[in-house]
Amino acid sequence: MWTILSIVILVAGVFVYLNSVTYSPSERAETAMTSDAQVNVAKLKDGYRFEPVGTEITKPNIIFYPGGLVEPESYSPLAREMAEQGHRVYIANMPINLAIFGQNKADSFIEEHPDEAFVIGGHSLGGSFASRYAAEHNEKLEGVFFLASYADEGGSVKNTDLSILQITGSDDGVLNREDWENSKANLPEDTTYVSIEGGNHGQFGSYGMQKGDNQPAITEDKQLEEVVVALENWMDTLN
Repeated sequence: MWTILSIVILVAGVFVYLNSVTYSPSERAETAMTSDAQVNVAKLKDGYRFEPVGTEITKPNIIFYPGGLVEPESYSPLAREMAEQGHRVYIANMPINLAIFGQNKADSFIEEHPDEAFVIGGHSLGGSFASRYAAEHNEKLEGVFFLASYADEGGSVKNTDLSILQITGSDDGVLNREDWENSKANLPEDTTYVSIEGGNHGQFGSYGMQKGDNQPAITEDKQLEEVVVALENWMDTLN
């Protein structure tokens, strides 16, 4: 039988292992976590909030779920860029950096401004669980976006009124293309698809090379720029 000591040792071992494979924010991402004259960054119970300073927020609020085993701060450059565009952006802080354990983190963010518009999305595993949240709470949202990610059957949004954006990188070595292609059955026919030429998996965040990924043919700055443009163009079409 399992003893308390053996369970403690097992749990400790799991945490040590996860910590050893977790992807940490780059120096650039750590710098982007600091408030300045343009963007205010606040730490919340369930993550972080990025808000434009001195600007009335008229654009949709954005909720972001990080990729598996990627620390949330790794997406601060994207959050800052979107805040500078006039959005309020939330990055969820997932238990042991796995969105599977924090699917409903969006609730506390929406509760801050329940009468405002929200979209939700995420990177890799985070996108899949953002979609699962959207499938169960589509009345609270206007759309879902996926960065190197897809909607599984549990996150099917095919029969909702949500607007959907799919962004991938042509040189992504981590995304399972067969699963991604098959997952289109879980999305509406009018889903918007954007491919970033030369983009890889890890550069949707800012945490360095990811195991199994391909070397990108474009810079992190260029990939971020194209993601921001795709997101803005998509959100401009929302009602």
